[in-house]
Amino acid sequence: MFKKSKLQASLFALCLFVFSASANAQCAMCRAALGGEGNKVQAQAVNDGIVYLMLIPYILVAGIGYAVYRLYKKKKSE
Repeated sequence: MFKKSKLQASLFALCLFVFSASANAQCAMCRAALGGEGNKVQAQAVNDGIVYLMLIPYILVAGIGYAVYRLYKKKKSE
C-alpha cells in the first residue's frame, strides 16, 4: 500500500513539473497585442492571469473529487 501511494505521489510531482514548464503561454491574439519589447511587465501580468484562470477549474474538480472520496469512505465504514 505504501509503495503505491509513493508511486502516485512521484507521478503527481512529475506531472506538476512537466506542465508547469509549459504554463508560460498566451493565445495568438494576446501574443500579437503584447509582442513589443516595452510590454514585458504587462505580458507577464497577462500570463499570470491566464495561469490563475486555468487553475480554478482544476481546484474545483479536485475539491469535488475529495468530497466524493470522503463520502465513499464514510459510507464504506458504516
